[in-house]
Parts: sequence; C-alpha cells; structure tokens
Amino acid sequence: MTARNRPIVGIPASIRRVNGNDFHAVSTRYVDAVTRLAGAEPVVVPAIGGQLDFEDLVSRFDGFFFTGCPSNVEPHHYDEPVNLTPDKRDPDRDATTLPLIRCALANAVPFFAICRGFQEVNVALGGSLHQLLHEVPGKWDHRGGNDKPHDERFAPRHHVSLTPGGYLSDLTDSSRIVVNSLHGQGIDRLGKNLIVEALTDDGTVEAFRVDGAESLALGVQWHPEWRAEETSHYGALFDAFSEAVKNRAHTRQ
Repeated sequence: MTARNRPIVGIPASIRRVNGNDFHAVSTRYVDAVTRLAGAEPVVVPAIGGQLDFEDLVSRFDGFFFTGCPSNVEPHHYDEPVNLTPDKRDPDRDATTLPLIRCALANAVPFFAICRGFQEVNVALGGSLHQLLHEVPGKWDHRGGNDKPHDERFAPRHHVSLTPGGYLSDLTDSSRIVVNSLHGQGIDRLGKNLIVEALTDDGTVEAFRVDGAESLALGVQWHPEWRAEETSHYGALFDAFSEAVKNRAHTRQ
C-alpha cells in the first residue's frame, strides 16, 4: 500500500499527570510499533470515555492497538469491591477501552492487545484479574522492576507453553517460546469466548484469542514491541496484525 492508503490504527491514550496537568499520553514505542512493525498510520484516541461515539469511531479505523501502561483496570469493573492498587487508577482509560473493545469485536475491527490491554480485553469480556499476582499462592513474581534499566526490564525472562494446534503455535511454528515479563496483575477468571493460547509454568494465562471473532482479536501479556525485529516470534505477532488491518483497510476503502 502507498503511504496515502495505509491502514489507520487507533491507540487509546492513558491519562498522565505532568506538573499538575493531565495529558492524553501514549508511549513512543507503541506509536513506533504501529508505524514500523504493522505498516500502519497511528492515531491516538483520547481517553474521554462516554464523550465518544464508539460506533462512529470504529467505522473510521482499520484496527486498534491496546497497549500497556503503568495503571491498572479498576476492580469494580469485575465486581471486586476493594482496590489493592489505588495509586494506579486511570478511570478515563477504563471508560474508553472497555466499551471500545466490545464495539470493535461487534464490528469485526481487528485488534492486538498487550499487557494492560490484554487485561482490558479479559475484563471487557466478563473476566477478572488477580490484583497482586505475586501474592497468589503458587504464582511467580512477574514484575519487571521499575528500578532496572530498560534493557534489563524488557529482557527475555521466562518461557510460555503454546497451546498445541492453537493460533500462536501455528503462527510461530513453536510449542514453547521465551518472553519478557513486566506485569503485576494477571488473569484470574477468563472472559467469555476467550481461548487460551499460552501459559507459563505457574499456570498464568499469557496469551488468548477471541473465539469466533470475524477478524484478528488477539492479546498477549508480554511486550512484543520490544526489539521485535530481533525476535522472530515477537515479529510474527505484528506481521499478523499488519495483515489483518490491511485486509480491513482494503475492504473499508
């Protein structure tokens, strides 16, 4: 496709406070991933929740990239009354991404979700989260350590086993891959129509897809945007996303 006809991919923003002011923010590496790895035009979607007409919004896009960020989905969205990480709230992002995920699915708009985005998909489809995964008996500490340099935080950390005959197993031609790990929360109850694609050895769900989705609807708990060109199974995920959004763009145009 020419630059003029490249797919348009929405990246929902998070609200970040800087010097007493709120900003709609997206990490540069996510914008870069959409541009370089997916071959698409990135557009930041502001976190303004109910002010958006979601049906109209999804009609204008060829895909969505639900990214990671330091905040957590508020637990009242999955019927947990107590928030164990109250300093990591972003209610405006929740009010934007959760209905947007459901609307994208209903309209066959492809999406790729990572880290917080992965957890958002689970909650949007009726699932729940472990708020402090490292405190759950039998679970590892999956956090990356904010005090470490980026190269250490995003370095390969543990293996995941891919579901035999599953989408990711076929996509990567692998049964077991090594991934990075930077998440403090994790899947507890799996959302409706989600099919597990990868598990860690401690039983944590690390990847899923939406069963019956009419276009790509995939989520992973790790960060494949980090050095994807050097890691074939990271790059394969963005290749699949690129193909899905290009197909949508061709149909929409």
